[in-house]
Amino acid sequence: MNYLTTVFKRCFKITLLIVTLNTAYAQNTAVLNADQGKTIINRHIYGHFSEHLGRCIYGGFYVGESNTKIPNTQGVRMDVVDALKKLKVPNLRWPGGCFADTYHWKDGVGPKVKRPTMVNTWWGGVTEDNSFGTHDFLNMCELIGAEPYLAGNVGSGTVQELSEWVQ
Repeated sequence: MNYLTTVFKRCFKITLLIVTLNTAYAQNTAVLNADQGKTIINRHIYGHFSEHLGRCIYGGFYVGESNTKIPNTQGVRMDVVDALKKLKVPNLRWPGGCFADTYHWKDGVGPKVKRPTMVNTWWGGVTEDNSFGTHDFLNMCELIGAEPYLAGNVGSGTVQELSEWVQ
């Protein structure tokens, strides 16, 4: 008799729990009043980034000024410019994420033939020639109508280097 009483009590408790949970869930409703929204989401939350990974930069949107086969403005492919304009990119971050930690902006200014090369240890160990530099990035942002977002080198750079870059 004790065994049946124990089983009955357990079954009753489980049944009561299930009924309670079902009742609790059945009473919940959600109302979405989209027309009453007062908060505006900042458009910069939808920004994009351009990083030196794979062929995103070189051979991607940047083909160089001497390329006569692919329509470009200052080395930036016009088909990419047109596509990014259609997306209405609010801001564009460069030189990326991990790559920024080894990028030194002074290597990407001045005559392109005199710029030092570097090995991109983050993405495949390819040699970067720094032909796409700060001015190229700022010009590209202007072409697509995006605000530039410069990612600082906080890995191998210095505070002094970063402050000189933004001045």
